[in-house]
Amino acid sequence: MSTKPAVNGAHKAAIRQENEEQILAAAERVFADFGFKGATTARIAEIANVPKANVHYYFSTKEALYRRIMEDVCDHWLEAAMTFDNSADPAFILRGYIEAKMDLSRVRPYGSRLWAHEIIRGAKFSSEYISTTVKNWLDSRVEVIRGWIDEGKMDDVEPYTLMYMIFATTQHYADFGRQIEIFNNDKPLTDAQFAEAKENVVRIILKGVGLA
Repeated sequence: MSTKPAVNGAHKAAIRQENEEQILAAAERVFADFGFKGATTARIAEIANVPKANVHYYFSTKEALYRRIMEDVCDHWLEAAMTFDNSADPAFILRGYIEAKMDLSRVRPYGSRLWAHEIIRGAKFSSEYISTTVKNWLDSRVEVIRGWIDEGKMDDVEPYTLMYMIFATTQHYADFGRQIEIFNNDKPLTDAQFAEAKENVVRIILKGVGLA
């Protein structure tokens, strides 16, 4: 029996995936730089090095593409908190979460900046996603933290405030990356500098909640 159709199907699927990934990466950067209104599919196609028609083929509207990226960025942030499900040690869990969020800011800064732009502009396209998926996720983590407090494992702090501080601090390294460069003699942080910053962020937050 010939396997040619299956091979051709796999090849087409690989091409589709590659094209989608190129478009998504380009769109993430363009939306982060210009916002939803300022971004154009022509510019996205140019950065992705694909015909403009390809953008519309894979994503029917600019809004559909924007929403896809927004949710993908946040999904990766939520995945960074998997440590909450894998240990009962709050220091280990929070360290893992903070480090993962810092690393995402390092490797995916445009996604973080895009999210910041969206929220600053009133979460026009993401309010439903935030009020359901993200809120449910956050509430569940807050309950875990409250459990640690009740068990005397950490100081009695307001869990939402703690999570907001982690959001803000870790995403600062993406959203305000240019400011950090300027303070660093107009140079991006080296890997060693970033590793030191990450360790300091972890140490300061853990110490602040009695987990030093």
